[in-house]
Amino acid sequence: MRGTAVENNKRPSTSGSASPPAITGLRKSYVKWRASYLGKIADALETELILELLGPVAGLKLLDVGCGDGVFALELTRRGANVTGLDADADMVRAARKRAEAESTQPHFVEGKAERLPVDDAAFDGVVAVTVLCFVRDAERAVAEMARVLKPSGRLVVGELGRWSLWAMQRRIRGWLGARTWRAARFRTAAELGRLVSSTGLRPSEMRGGVFYPPLAIAARLLAPVDLRLGRSTTFGAAFIALSASRPPGVTKPGRQ
Repeated sequence: MRGTAVENNKRPSTSGSASPPAITGLRKSYVKWRASYLGKIADALETELILELLGPVAGLKLLDVGCGDGVFALELTRRGANVTGLDADADMVRAARKRAEAESTQPHFVEGKAERLPVDDAAFDGVVAVTVLCFVRDAERAVAEMARVLKPSGRLVVGELGRWSLWAMQRRIRGWLGARTWRAARFRTAAELGRLVSSTGLRPSEMRGGVFYPPLAIAARLLAPVDLRLGRSTTFGAAFIALSASRPPGVTKPGRQ
């Protein structure tokens, strides 16, 4: 999955307007990160957190914005959802399609940008976007687009890189030292993420934190068992922040307010 793994250049989002250097070597980084102990633990925690916020997905029509090479879209498909995965990087879309073919699953993958989703209004029961907004130049427009394609009873789940954590500090240092990916990234607090989503007319319903340990394998081994429980009570210090939101009653077409 995406998420804190961006620390190893696993997921600089390409569903927005990321520059070409941000996606150089990305597919190889995916494999390297997923094979690492730290990557496996972080991915598992983030996946579980997003799935908890989404709730049961069987029979739902879902859009995965910034799907990368399709790992999470395939997980949703295995759980019975009808999934469309979208990414701005054509190579990522091709990789996702190959992965789906290898697993004999049937998600639909398309090329497109988060700020201009090539999707009709009110087309999906749910939209998920993980570590996308931190790399999109116009995050408000991207969230407004996600709100636009939700059905009246639909749910948006957004997972982002937290602003106050040791992971974020490490990324900022890399940016100062010249790493283009982290120089352009914007990390948000839980409050900032909530305001961003609320600005589109959607109503945040739950905010959770994840990956509270520092970016060390030994720390992950010791603290991962309590990580999600801690995230139910606070987001402070979390390297990953996730939010669920829905359309309030009477709001027929959310968008920029």
